[in-house]
Amino acid sequence: MKKDKIYLSTIATDAVRVAREYGFGLELAEYCTAWNMDEKFTAVDGVVKKKLEGVTSCVLHGPYNELFPCAIDKKARELAAFRYRQAIGLAKRYGATKVVVHGGYNPKIYFPVWYTEQSILFWKDFLKDNPGVQIVLENVLEEDPKWLVDIVKGVDDPRLKLCLDIGHVNAYSPIPVMDWLETCAPYISHFHVHNNDGSRDQHNALHDGTIPIKEFLLRAEELCPDATFTLELMKAEPSVQWLIEQMSS
Repeated sequence: MKKDKIYLSTIATDAVRVAREYGFGLELAEYCTAWNMDEKFTAVDGVVKKKLEGVTSCVLHGPYNELFPCAIDKKARELAAFRYRQAIGLAKRYGATKVVVHGGYNPKIYFPVWYTEQSILFWKDFLKDNPGVQIVLENVLEEDPKWLVDIVKGVDDPRLKLCLDIGHVNAYSPIPVMDWLETCAPYISHFHVHNNDGSRDQHNALHDGTIPIKEFLLRAEELCPDATFTLELMKAEPSVQWLIEQMSS
């Protein structure tokens, strides 16, 4: 795996040091919470700029708290669009090439058909204005990969692709990770890679869980040769060392 395809999420306490040492990019997680784009922006902006020193590339993870691009309520969709426009502005500020956003599906609220239909309407409308960066739609609680594929196919715009989060799949979907990959591959631009035991979203090290990470990454590289990968971990270096050993053997 080429190092220019690898990013480390800044949720990891050692992400910045390891990214600089190994020549990886960073995925900025500081704006997952929207208030960091508002009243806390000056302080957070300074922290982010400092982290990016000596790092060659970055991806920005957009806000997701209380944001539902799949909402039935027009006002809820307006809030999501406003926050995503803010995130795109920040992506341009930091030179990020992609913005990761959550699909917003909640199985206690939406029928799958509502989720896909409303999402298609939202993203078609949102993309009438050129964002200037690629938006990658990340699965969280989605149970079936076909829902996200239907959204991207329905929008039919190269500026909207998928971010496959394999930890979320393992924790929340009855369909195996490898099957998600096969289904979503033509539409994937980015991956979130972390492991867990299948009971919940744990963000474990790559070698700590039930996902066959090496098998997955080899197949992902084969099916999605242009995709990028973020290691979304609480601590990066042990997994980076494991990854280097596994992918070189």
